[in-house]
Formats: sequence, structure tokens, C-alpha cells
Amino acid sequence: MSNENRIPPGQFLTEKIPVLHEGEIPHIELDSWRLNIFGLVEEEIEIDFETFKSLQKKLKTSDFHCVTHWSKLNVTWEGIPSTEVVKIARVKPEAKFVMIHSYGGYSTNLSMEDFLSDDVLFALKLEGKELSPEHGYPVRLVVPKLYAWKSAKWVKGIEFMEKNKPGYWESRGYHIRGEPWAEERFG
Repeated sequence: MSNENRIPPGQFLTEKIPVLHEGEIPHIELDSWRLNIFGLVEEEIEIDFETFKSLQKKLKTSDFHCVTHWSKLNVTWEGIPSTEVVKIARVKPEAKFVMIHSYGGYSTNLSMEDFLSDDVLFALKLEGKELSPEHGYPVRLVVPKLYAWKSAKWVKGIEFMEKNKPGYWESRGYHIRGEPWAEERFG
């Protein structure tokens, strides 16, 4: 497939991933980082960083698209697939949506279908190197099929929900899903 066929409408190709985020970059100490998994689960759990990073990892190369019109092709991420997290979370069947919570008050919503896509992971590395604070250290969700605002940086919680509700940008007018090929930029 040619590069032109990999760039959604309204996007331009970039060679570097621009650093964009809302608010300040948080300073996160690994010994105090916890991933809280709650909502529609059999039992709420809290996982420390050492336990989290010991889960089965995956290397994934995908294209990455931002609502601000840039696309970066062939971005390599390494981390824990969302499917691995769901295994330990024991999610109840009525959970149809997920809210990802981040340090600094950021959140973003996803359908379970999008969350469980085979290319979705909780990244620990970008291009073979540990994530930088600007790119979401220590853990960033990566959802390549949706605009990058769904790829929340500085993840600290996963909430499983029966009904969809808007996250940070979605409650400010962004599209509830954010699919680049359909140009789902704003609601």
C-alpha cells in the first residue's frame, strides 16, 4: 500500500510525532504509580508498575493520526495489549465502554470494541526507547485506529462502563469516537 493510501483525508505526513497535550506534564514516580481498574469488574484492583510491566508485552508498528491534521507512518510501540489487561480485570459482560483516566485530570472514552482491537496497547516504549514524559511516561494508551487524543498519556486508571460518556475532549466538542478515515473530528 502506498503512503498516500495510508493518510486519511485532511491529514498531512510528518516525520516526527509532535508533542501535544492538555495541561502540565506530570512528574510520576514509578514506586508510587498505580493502575486502578474499576467499574464493571468482578473486583476492583490496583496494579503497581513492576507487576504491570511484567505482563505479556507486544511490539506493534502502526500509523498514528492526530486531530490537528498530522499523520506519522510506521510508529513502533511496545507495551501491554489491552486484551491482557482485560484478562486480569475480569470485566463483567454488561461493560460496553471504557473510560481511561490519566494524571492531571485527563480522560477519554472508548467502546469495548475499539479498546479490544488487536493493535491497542498500553505503551511503555516508543521506537525502542522508554517513553519520555512528553510522550506519556510511564504508561500511555495507544489506539492507532482513532485520532491520537484517544491515545491517552500518563494513564492511571481504567473504568469499565455500561453506557458511553464523554471524556475530557469529547465533553468539549470533539467527536465521541474520533475515527480518522471518517474525519470524526468534532461532534
